[in-house]
Amino acid sequence: HPPPPPPPLSPPSHSSSATAAAQFNPRLILSQIISLQSFHYVVLGFIFQINHVMFATSITMDRIFTAKFLDIWSAMGWIDNAAVLMSSFIGSLLLALIVEKSKKCLDFSVTLFLIHIVLCSIYGGFPSTWDWWIIHILGMIMMVVLGEYFCSKRELSDIPLLVL
Repeated sequence: HPPPPPPPLSPPSHSSSATAAAQFNPRLILSQIISLQSFHYVVLGFIFQINHVMFATSITMDRIFTAKFLDIWSAMGWIDNAAVLMSSFIGSLLLALIVEKSKKCLDFSVTLFLIHIVLCSIYGGFPSTWDWWIIHILGMIMMVVLGEYFCSKRELSDIPLLVL
């Protein structure tokens, strides 16, 4: 018997693995992580500058990387607490601009938070106060929820069409 004829050539299909490979771009993901982390510290530094002008607080790296100034039981502590929470709010807007996908907001927010914990640990030791953890976890939750909201609003917005 002669060998069976080869199967007909078909155009490449868009399989799930091809789609996943197109979506997984390590260079893009790394640049998004670096962008978010950098903007996070720029925004936080800018907010601390505003606090310095408005409330005469000191300008120091300790405000970003230690728990010395975070205190949920004092008015002065809430100046820095509000700065961390405001930077998380702005971070949620940045998620919509940089990441653009609501399903990725949790991953990028947790990554930002974990990198921040590592940097805080290197700078001033592992954060060991409840105040630090409460404020940063609240900020992370806010960043995830609002980031998903802003991303989904952007994803679901109408695509403008050129009307002739």
